Amino acid sequence: MEEKAYTPDEVAQIFQISKHTVYELIKRGELQAFKIGNKMRIEHAEIERFKENTKAPSKKETPNPGNQASLIRLSGSHDFLVEHFSKQATIACNLQIQPSFIGSLEGLMMLYRGQCDMAAIHLLDPASQEYNLPFIRQLFVYESIMVIRLAAREQGFIVAKGNPKKIDDFPDLTRKNVQFINRQKGSGTRFLLDSKLSSYGIHPTNIKGYNTEEWNHLSAASYISRGTADVTFGIQSAASHLGLDFISVAKENFDLVFRFTEGNKQCLTDLIHYLQSFDFQNSLTDLEGYSTQDLGKIIYQTEEQTC
Repeated sequence: MEEKAYTPDEVAQIFQISKHTVYELIKRGELQAFKIGNKMRIEHAEIERFKENTKAPSKKETPNPGNQASLIRLSGSHDFLVEHFSKQATIACNLQIQPSFIGSLEGLMMLYRGQCDMAAIHLLDPASQEYNLPFIRQLFVYESIMVIRLAAREQGFIVAKGNPKKIDDFPDLTRKNVQFINRQKGSGTRFLLDSKLSSYGIHPTNIKGYNTEEWNHLSAASYISRGTADVTFGIQSAASHLGLDFISVAKENFDLVFRFTEGNKQCLTDLIHYLQSFDFQNSLTDLEGYSTQDLGKIIYQTEEQTC
């Protein structure tokens, strides 16, 4: 009997993630797919392999002995400081950090389901206008977690040098001669954008390019660099990387959320100590668009968890 093949929609339902995340996993090579005509399909065996690789560690698991590097899975929002921390900590703590930049919301949900060890997030709660903690308090009731501040970041409009379209505020995005590039649903940047549009009474259908999505800040900003779009909403450091102009709109809090198990507790404790160390602080050089005043500060923790 021929093995069943699933559509991306069916795979999204199986793992309770968005279809966009399935396509991103395929794009990054984490999930193998094949095409029949122009239709994408994923075999059952591949789904089982992926499920096994992302399975939460057993309570009986212990860190790898000797000098063998332990694997720590990081999911969530893409950020240049997160990339830097992952590379530096891999060496300093003798760990293998496996990042999966799938957006703040999906990253936090993977942490909630036990499919990763830490999440990088910047999620604005529209009701309270508070970052991250409203979502964390709702999801993690019984789990052992700790939330640590990485940085505050500047978010705003990324435009071409000289801002030729004179884009200064959100109503400018509705002009017919302005082409916009968006971030994917579930990203913290999309949360902030939609909250701002709502406060201005702007409907997304009035923004040309609102449904055109990219999965990280550099990819979105590259449209502006190539001249195929006029503006995107993102972080200042992405604009600086590509020599683009930046109009600041808001400052947001970017946090790392650690979920402790018997198997990963020592590794995560080592990571947190390194994050709070002078060695890591001294390794930071290009900080345009970031404030690291509260770097390493414990923002929230369950009562039983200490490092």
